[in-house]
Amino acid sequence: MKRAALFVIAGPVGIATYGLVRLWGRSDGVYGPGFDWQAAHLVALAGMVCFVPGVLALSHLLPRSAWRTGVVAGTLVGLVATMVQFGADIVEGLLADDRAEMSRLGASFKDIPGVEVAFYDVVPQLFFLGLLVLVGMLAARRRLPWWSVPVLLVGIVLPAVNLDLLPIGGLCMALALAPALPLLRQRGERAESPVAVR
Repeated sequence: MKRAALFVIAGPVGIATYGLVRLWGRSDGVYGPGFDWQAAHLVALAGMVCFVPGVLALSHLLPRSAWRTGVVAGTLVGLVATMVQFGADIVEGLLADDRAEMSRLGASFKDIPGVEVAFYDVVPQLFFLGLLVLVGMLAARRRLPWWSVPVLLVGIVLPAVNLDLLPIGGLCMALALAPALPLLRQRGERAESPVAVR
């Protein structure tokens, strides 16, 4: 569980780093395909992967319930859809020779029935909605401070308004989740403590 604390922070840091690499890649007016595109999306994908154990660790700070299970399941479904989206972007960047071809490949993928809903417009949003609900549940149980909810909401909304705000959004998400780190470390220490021999 000590390692879980690292994953909880690594997810938001991945989002913030993705935003920074993206801004760097766009600074010369040519973003994708190429090293900058791949680097940004690989970092983003790594961040999403880190969110999986992070979400599970946060959920263990709550008592077991059908509601907790449903929220976590929805959050993970949204995460998987987001990973597929970034994975598709990486593959398109590898296959394309220029931006126009990459756009055509992306459009072809989205033209497959159900793809746009499943991996772009609807299902990925379950990750952000589920994470917000999970943090709200933790705040209601006083496992997180009340301000974690609005700070997380700001971190989610800012990139939706403008992708250039991804670094700030990721930092807001990290700030919102950071108060959970001591609790996760305590759980880890209890789990690792030796059982007394009788």
